[in-house]
Amino acid sequence: MNFINSDLTDLSNFDLNSYMSKKNTLINDELMKIINITHDSSTLIEAMSYSLLSGGKRIRPVLCIAASEAVSNKKNDVLLVACALEMIHTYSLIHDDLPAMDNDTLRRGKPTCHVAFSEAAAILAGDALLTLAFQILSSAQINNNAAKWLNVINLISKAAGYKGMIEGQVRDMVSENNPISLKELEYMHSLKTGALISVSVESGAILGNGTFEQIEHLKTYAKNIGLAFQITDDILNVTGDPAETGKATGSDESRNKNTYPALLGIAESENHAKKLIKDALHAIETFDNKSDPLRAIALYIIERKR
Repeated sequence: MNFINSDLTDLSNFDLNSYMSKKNTLINDELMKIINITHDSSTLIEAMSYSLLSGGKRIRPVLCIAASEAVSNKKNDVLLVACALEMIHTYSLIHDDLPAMDNDTLRRGKPTCHVAFSEAAAILAGDALLTLAFQILSSAQINNNAAKWLNVINLISKAAGYKGMIEGQVRDMVSENNPISLKELEYMHSLKTGALISVSVESGAILGNGTFEQIEHLKTYAKNIGLAFQITDDILNVTGDPAETGKATGSDESRNKNTYPALLGIAESENHAKKLIKDALHAIETFDNKSDPLRAIALYIIERKR
């Protein structure tokens, strides 16, 4: 991508597709073991697995693993943390899609959970995934001291909670049909989308035994890619191909939602996302090539078509 200094983006020896594929296989295999679907599984388990195992980019868990790798010379097993983060993300999608919220009927190219099952089943599946995530987080055996581990659980609970992702969703709902400023929009999405992305990176860095300075740089990286991710989502809701995105286009405009394209237009939204990615890459420019996955993911975020 030529808008960014080539010194920051020399990824000629790194294959993101291969990296993502390997990490996704690890994540998906672990998620399947956790859910443990059998022939006599309940409707609840079926609804949970339907949403959790229906594909997806797995950006948050991969970021967690990549951040851990970026600061450590040792193999750090953060796979269960990564899986817990994906469960929290999936729960949020199930609930966001409900008729009482965004009322979406298509997700990842398939009927949304409440359409495939029922509203009640979707609510309970989301609740179950959230609580299961914290069960996993609180019982995982990770080679870190207790204070560090409790800190990670605390950070994730805040990011997913009423002053994080949930507040962002509330702000998104109440701002429909009520225009807001760019500053308000960025704050809303730093909570709704950015909070879980940021804590995915921060958790990986903490459990990878990163230094204070490394963690602060990675938090800056994560904050910027989180907003860029949402801007790209907003753009794809206008310009995307449903066959690629797996979601209907135009739903934001039909509900008169506050989005970056609605406020800035497509071209300026794209420019804003590019600046955020530049800032993210600058934040980790002193990191060595163990951070190439993070650099490549940053570029992917604004190049993606789904």
